[in-house]
Amino acid sequence: MSNTESLGAVQAVIKSYIDACARGDMLALRALFHHSAILSGYLAGELVTGSPEPFFTAVGANPAPVDSGLRYEARIDTVHIDGRIATAVLRETGYLGMDFVNHFQLLEIDGQWHIVAKLFESL
Repeated sequence: MSNTESLGAVQAVIKSYIDACARGDMLALRALFHHSAILSGYLAGELVTGSPEPFFTAVGANPAPVDSGLRYEARIDTVHIDGRIATAVLRETGYLGMDFVNHFQLLEIDGQWHIVAKLFESL
């Protein structure tokens, strides 16, 4: 896969993440994460670390931003690719009534990019 193709593929994964968050689509989010992915960050002052399961549960338990009337916006700040490894920074405003900075690590496996780590900070 060329660097240009990889960049497009990684951006597509992050855009799918944004869309799934906006729709509250827990199943779509699960499909983007590698089965061994890790999640770590501070949410409302508490450290959340380990499996992304608590994140998936929170997405499924709360109204989707598109249904709740909350103004949800997201933008990709940076994407860096080095072979089969990529990093991306995503800023979200208004997700579940909060703002987030997300740092993703992605890995290309058999031509598909998967989120293998998400480090986040609620602002």
